[in-house]
Amino acid sequence: MDQRTELSEFLRSRRARLRPGDVGLPDHGRRRVPGLRREELAQLAGVSVAYYIRLEQGRVGNVSASVLDAIGDALRLTGAERDHLARPVPRRSRPAVRAQRVRPAFQQLLDTMEAVPAYVIGRRLDLIAWNRLACALLGDFPALPRKERNLAWQVFLDERHRALYENWEAKAADVVGYLRRDAGRNPDDPGLASLIGELSLKSEDFRRLWAAHDVQDKGFGTKVLRHPLVGRLTLAYETLSLPADPGQQLITYHAEPGSPSAQSLRLLASWTLEPARPRPEPEPDDRRSGARAGDELA
Repeated sequence: MDQRTELSEFLRSRRARLRPGDVGLPDHGRRRVPGLRREELAQLAGVSVAYYIRLEQGRVGNVSASVLDAIGDALRLTGAERDHLARPVPRRSRPAVRAQRVRPAFQQLLDTMEAVPAYVIGRRLDLIAWNRLACALLGDFPALPRKERNLAWQVFLDERHRALYENWEAKAADVVGYLRRDAGRNPDDPGLASLIGELSLKSEDFRRLWAAHDVQDKGFGTKVLRHPLVGRLTLAYETLSLPADPGQQLITYHAEPGSPSAQSLRLLASWTLEPARPRPEPEPDDRRSGARAGDELA
């Protein structure tokens, strides 16, 4: 993932989605290309046209926070998009990457959440921990090969998982936005580059959504699922970042009390017996020379 190309394409895509009327500028007739012109964007951001052109072409080194803020304002960027614009400069050498694991005490907490489907995602949207109700609702995670225990892989390359979402297109767009955010935060992650390459090769839908350069962070909302056993479920989800474990996020689902979905979720919970514990396998890029597996825990 070439960072200069990423920056150039991201800025162009954000500029193309704006119209003069969106930012209080007059629209002087027909335009050859959609969106604001570079000179209009530069005017709004308070920078020279030449400087903005070099920035959009990836020919500017360090950019001050004030300039990035001004460009973010001009482009009407969201919070997640602003973070993406200010992503880190690639490092010449990649430091050792710790294996993605949850703390044992946190896994115990997940196991006690018997009425709430919950799972943890890490870098690359890898599924690294879950409870038994999450498996009953979303799939048998422990039975999957390691590379398939990934939210993006399942959404785009697993037909059973695709059929689970009533509005699959919205779910897919969200996942691509999360993955684009992760690519900005970890531009030198070879595992992430490999995942994006595989998805691009095997999924036309992924290629289309990835080209849009949309960026977002996982938050909260509602999903409608079509479960093969209990039918249609309308569930609210919440995302909680884990400050003690950077890069990890807890996602929970719940139904409105007293609703048919709540009854179906209780029924599904009653069918689960033994807690489904993760069986993590060491990732090749997570190994450090001479380190034991237990030494790699984050």
